[in-house]
Amino acid sequence: MIRETFPVGPLQCNCTILGDETTGEAMVVDPGDNIPQILALLARHKLTLRQIIVTHAHIDHIGGAALLKRATGAPVFLNQNDLPQLKIMNEQAAWIGVPTPEILPPDGPLEDGATTGIAGHTARILHTPGHTEGSICLHFAPENLLLAGDTLFAGSIGRTDLPGGNGKQILRSLHDRLLTLPDETEVIPGHGPATTIGEERESNPYLQPGVRL
Repeated sequence: MIRETFPVGPLQCNCTILGDETTGEAMVVDPGDNIPQILALLARHKLTLRQIIVTHAHIDHIGGAALLKRATGAPVFLNQNDLPQLKIMNEQAAWIGVPTPEILPPDGPLEDGATTGIAGHTARILHTPGHTEGSICLHFAPENLLLAGDTLFAGSIGRTDLPGGNGKQILRSLHDRLLTLPDETEVIPGHGPATTIGEERESNPYLQPGVRL
């Protein structure tokens, strides 16, 4: 698998390109900004973009999705529970002092338990509400890889004080959905360095017994 993860935009969201060397197909997860860089990396690897996945509809993760769709024709997928986030994009832009990006309705949903991906590399969608109502993670079981969006970080978890956030929900999502994965699962969070499920189970202060938000 071809994999490129790099920070984009003022909040340094981790955008990930996944590609298959044999078919030349690719998917992009969380194209929040820096669309020319994304297009250049796709071209460098000779990849054709087949789908755009947004783990949740905060501006730093979805802000460039419409531009990337216009440039490639690839459809955009988002969990339907985050559609209300699209309606407050002006407010989201004001939070970080940037212009409101063009936002298009998603081309399809990301349903819990469904599969998505490209030829040879498919992921199971895990609905993990708490950071937002429609937050999802992508679990590529054969690759022992989890794209966690802003649900889980190295040493921390997603904030729950923004619209759609819920502390009890995110802890439930973490314990019931993510901590059930194998310890060796590599975690690519929405911001910051990679980690593993085992490392977070052992040392993340938010995942220890008795923690409540």
